[in-house]
Amino acid sequence: MDAVSATTAIKHSADVLFLMLGAVMVFAMHAGFAFLEVGTVRKKNQVNAFVKILTDWSVSTVAYFVVGFPIAYGISFLKPVPAILGGNQGYDLVHYFFLLCFAACIPAIISGGIAERAKFWPQVFAGGIFAGLAYPLFESLIWGQNNSALQGLFKSIGGAEFHDYAGSVVVHSIGGWLALPAVLLLGPRMGRYMRGKSHPIPISNIPFLALGSWILAVGWFGFNVMSAGNLEKVSGLVAVNSLLAMVGGVLGAIWAGKNDPGFVHNGALAGLIAVCAGSDIMHPLASFAVGLIAAFIFVYGFTIEQEKLKIDDVLGVWPLHGIIGSWGGIAAGIFGQPQLGGAGGVSLISQLLGTLSAIVFALVTGFITYALLKKTVGIRLHEEDEYRGSDLTVHSIGAYPEDHVR
Repeated sequence: MDAVSATTAIKHSADVLFLMLGAVMVFAMHAGFAFLEVGTVRKKNQVNAFVKILTDWSVSTVAYFVVGFPIAYGISFLKPVPAILGGNQGYDLVHYFFLLCFAACIPAIISGGIAERAKFWPQVFAGGIFAGLAYPLFESLIWGQNNSALQGLFKSIGGAEFHDYAGSVVVHSIGGWLALPAVLLLGPRMGRYMRGKSHPIPISNIPFLALGSWILAVGWFGFNVMSAGNLEKVSGLVAVNSLLAMVGGVLGAIWAGKNDPGFVHNGALAGLIAVCAGSDIMHPLASFAVGLIAAFIFVYGFTIEQEKLKIDDVLGVWPLHGIIGSWGGIAAGIFGQPQLGGAGGVSLISQLLGTLSAIVFALVTGFITYALLKKTVGIRLHEEDEYRGSDLTVHSIGAYPEDHVR
């Protein structure tokens, strides 16, 4: 092997290792989704939360491998191993692994909104549809093989393509707005609203909720920084912007949420969701402001959703991922401008159009999917099963089995 070939091989190997480490970090975030949900739901639904996240991950893995990744990027792995490996040490394979972790976030996000009263298998099926078909279709229009037409339209109108570096809109906004139809069609949990009055249902475990938030926050640096795709494009700006947006979210939530631990730990996630889109072009202080604003959006958005609109979105995934993900897309168009210390190359009009297109796509897709499932197999547990809890009715075991030993 000559020096040029050896250098090329080392570069390919470095890129594979770089992206694989990012994939593992984002994969670990799914444990964060699980513990965040387990800490928020009641004890009788904790096992179900754990099993849902792992099952959704597994179904998403197969669906995205066979259907989703080829739709998004035009690369199929249904061919012999030498062809799969290609000449780049199997970079496409690890790229699939990394982007699978994004796709699998969609059912994980939805899971938190529909917790405690959704049927298990219909939701697993819906998650497979979203991860294998719906999400990859939108992904292909923004990041993938079919982006030229839609991005060209945004550029012709706004002067720049829609910019979403790490998925504020493509991942989080899509996930949160897909969840809204599911939550609405399911209806509130038994006892949540009675005779027009709100009766908040206490969460079960604040340490588990906090653990979920911490796992997600740590993994998020893989989510954002490794979105560079290869080693030579990695940016320290993305890392520091993610950090400052996260702490902006924490400080905003502790203020607006009056020290409530649920708001504080979700505030960190609000900041991280909001900064994804513009983390490569915004100034660190702007990222802090974006995270701070995101926390206020979540605290007040969650309160309005639950108490004014009476939408029983258990983990608040619509305001947290849907609305704040949309805010992140718009914020990139504001704080990415050179006048505010940003790198430029972004248009507020294009950001508004791209964000709006995601909302419309997700709402239409979500309503069609869940309406069909509700009409055919049903999406809600029977009243008695919901009362007993999904742990016993779906999985025949509780989170603390010794409590049932006589």
